[in-house]
Amino acid sequence: MPEMPEVEVTRRGLAGPLRGARVLDVRLGRPLRWPLGCDPCSLAGALLGEVSRRGKYLWLPLHRADAPAGPGLLLHLGMSGSLAWHARPGPAAPPGPHDHFDLVTDRGTLRLNDPRRFGAVLWSPAIDRAPAATLLQGLGAEPFDGGYTAEQFHAALQRRRAPIKQVLLAGDVVVGAGNIYACEALFAAAVHPALRAHRLSRPRAARLLAALRSTLARALEVGGSTLRDFSDVHGASGAFQAEAAVYGRAGLACRRCGATVRRTVQGQRATYFCPGCQRR
Repeated sequence: MPEMPEVEVTRRGLAGPLRGARVLDVRLGRPLRWPLGCDPCSLAGALLGEVSRRGKYLWLPLHRADAPAGPGLLLHLGMSGSLAWHARPGPAAPPGPHDHFDLVTDRGTLRLNDPRRFGAVLWSPAIDRAPAATLLQGLGAEPFDGGYTAEQFHAALQRRRAPIKQVLLAGDVVVGAGNIYACEALFAAAVHPALRAHRLSRPRAARLLAALRSTLARALEVGGSTLRDFSDVHGASGAFQAEAAVYGRAGLACRRCGATVRRTVQGQRATYFCPGCQRR
């Protein structure tokens, strides 16, 4: 599943090409998770503003001369989606069986490919109004928010009794820790994934938040992770999975202490950890 680093890599790839582009047409393929929510023809003529991200959602603002702010498109890549940018000159190639949304602009075509169709493109009258606000309201802090402190992180964990790995994945304390990044951050911070969140001390919580930030920052540097389907807007795959210290390395020796990396299942998700480095 594309996680926050993959979505941010996508946002960065689209920011320049889409800023100020004029919508010419919208093509819909097979239904996605939710209907678009407006007549596709009504989007023609709108100008695209600055692409932003909240958690794993992208927001594409749509401006008109008589209404410089307000509506936009909220995009989610689901389990297997990716966005590709087909720059002009010339039209984009005909859509394939898994291409379910084309946003045609005067600069090129933005295309959503989603084999499982769990992704979404949803029109909203504003980012702070339903349906966008409804989907975004339960999200936790952004990990790179300079105003989010280790003290706030620790206080939020004190209210949770679930294992720390599952709390990170839930995304209501802090967003961005998908499965691979949660495993890697917990390893870097020497925190056992089954440790109950409320049992983390302030120093350990601070170490975990720092590890999460450094893990996500490194993922952004190398284009995210590609385990199955993800590619950036130019078709390039991510490389973070090749650097993983524990994720996908069950049965191999830990590079730090030499113990055997283990795999377990938490909340129907695979968890990888080192029993030598990560103690409760």
